[in-house]
Amino acid sequence: MTSVLVLGGYGAVGAHVVERLRADGVDALAAGRDPARADRVVDLTDPRSLESGIDGVSAVVNCSGSEEPAVAAAVAGRGIPFVDITATSEYARALERVQGPVLLGVGIAPGLSSLLAAEAARTEGPVDVLIGLGAGEAHGPAATAWTYGLLGKRFDDPDGSRVRNYTRPTRFDLPAEAGYPPFPALRTDFADQHRLTQDLGVPVRSYLRLDSRLATVGLAALTWTPRIASLIPAGGMPGGDGWVIAARGGDGRSWWATGRAQSRATAAVAARAVQRVLETPITSPTWLHETATLDDLRPALADSGIALGTG
Repeated sequence: MTSVLVLGGYGAVGAHVVERLRADGVDALAAGRDPARADRVVDLTDPRSLESGIDGVSAVVNCSGSEEPAVAAAVAGRGIPFVDITATSEYARALERVQGPVLLGVGIAPGLSSLLAAEAARTEGPVDVLIGLGAGEAHGPAATAWTYGLLGKRFDDPDGSRVRNYTRPTRFDLPAEAGYPPFPALRTDFADQHRLTQDLGVPVRSYLRLDSRLATVGLAALTWTPRIASLIPAGGMPGGDGWVIAARGGDGRSWWATGRAQSRATAAVAARAVQRVLETPITSPTWLHETATLDDLRPALADSGIALGTG
């Protein structure tokens, strides 16, 4: 029987991946250091623990928040597909250099965002991608660390300039289904925009906003004083759990997806992606948009309550 090992399998995203895979008839094993919660105890800081942990599995999904290329290399080096939900550009570039089957951009952003961008790129001109996240959702510590970790940092724009995260506000017309009030989104370094610019042959730029104006403005302010972020109390920000992704093509037309609970939606995409890589094997680092289309994921998205549309 096919077994899939989910690193961080009892975390914010991993628990949903395990649940989704099992619902689809896949033997999913939750992995982690806590023997009370893990189906298979794996300590990613111990190479011997990882080596024994991946024995007999057909694929590994990394939902642990650990971004260590050596882990991916250890898994892929044995010919086992390593599927990662990361949005971090530096780590994604490291994964692209791993020898063996690695699947990147597996979630809603990157992932679903990449597939929507591929649709929008069919029109002439650049593609702007909006990722709208619910500020009130109880995200895992890795997602929170990623958001605040970008404060004050810069990344390369397709035009060669350097862009500071959470700057250059831009407005998007969003579907009414998303329930998002109109206000600008901010340039943000999602990993897939760099690969998409290369693969689609047009400039692709990613923007982030939250469903709360206050929380979005807060990110814009904190990027100039990132040290203050450590003073923000735990417990989340004002807002809900609705999310929306929209990819706007050069002709102004948008392809979008929206739903509730980012963690569950990320898991839905990841679960379908790992099943696809088992059906259609890869041998080297591959991004989701290189091996799947929006139509390939459409049934799984609908089953998870995710609405798709154009406008």
